Amino acid sequence: MIILGIDPGYATLGYGIVKKKGNFFEPITYGVIITEAQLKTPERLKRIYDNLIDLINQYQPDVMAVEELFFNKNVKTAIQVGQARGVILLAGANAGIPLYEYTPLQVKQGVVGYGRANKMQVRQMVKALLKLSALPEKADSADALAVAICHGHSQKMIKRLGGY
Repeated sequence: MIILGIDPGYATLGYGIVKKKGNFFEPITYGVIITEAQLKTPERLKRIYDNLIDLINQYQPDVMAVEELFFNKNVKTAIQVGQARGVILLAGANAGIPLYEYTPLQVKQGVVGYGRANKMQVRQMVKALLKLSALPEKADSADALAVAICHGHSQKMIKRLGGY
């Protein structure tokens, strides 16, 4: 199973694609989609959408896992990330890919085994589970890989409950 994990963002969106074979994960690709601040909102959202569609077309994921929003005090940022998240979900839906959503707590629990793990603990587990030689350079891509791994670990339960 090929899983596309997404850490939603407006300025920087993290993505990670992994292949799950049995109980093991293999990294396929990961990185970030960046939208420059000087671009207008519609152009930034279009860039996110177009880049995601390119990734979907190139790697043909079986499923898409997206981290749910974590709201902070900055309302403007929350709205922008919410708009980007809508575009992300639209890209997956238009491509006909089953979509699953996970809270940050579920992702940490699914990767580290502890829902209150810090970012470095998550990054270290991503590195270990994917047998990477180094930590992913961008935290956003590490978070996206974590979302993909979380879905891989949740897959058995989802099947039991009648999902994908």
